[in-house]
Amino acid sequence: MDEQNFSVLELERHETKDVSDSHKNGELTVIWRNWDNMIKNPEMVYVNTVFPGEIKGPHIHKNRTSYFYCIEGEMLIVVQEKDKKYHEIRVNSEESKLVTVSNGIPAAIVNPSNKVSKILVLADISWKPDDNEMNNVKFEDYNFDKWKF
Repeated sequence: MDEQNFSVLELERHETKDVSDSHKNGELTVIWRNWDNMIKNPEMVYVNTVFPGEIKGPHIHKNRTSYFYCIEGEMLIVVQEKDKKYHEIRVNSEESKLVTVSNGIPAAIVNPSNKVSKILVLADISWKPDDNEMNNVKFEDYNFDKWKF
């Protein structure tokens, strides 16, 4: 993985086949393997549900790098670089993409659709209640209203 503040990686997607007659019965998408070196030692895995039109964040993780995979619906990750430039990374559950946001970089998750979105999140540091690892921030000059219905 490149040394940058965020990235979007194409993931491996494989057809699966029925054991009796070999017809295609689905797909398998590889999110993490201990030998891939895409994610360094994940300590936490969870599903983040975002209601239609809602925004989670923006906030900044002081120490934790997070990896996002959309398993249902759509997600838009808004990342603010250190130079204050914004990046909008839009992914839906039909795509095999993993979005990485490095520690120290503010980001928000937006559900730009009218259906519930579910996002699988892997993190290299586990969250603990009251650990003060996250700070809420404001994207003063970003227009979140463009994602409202």
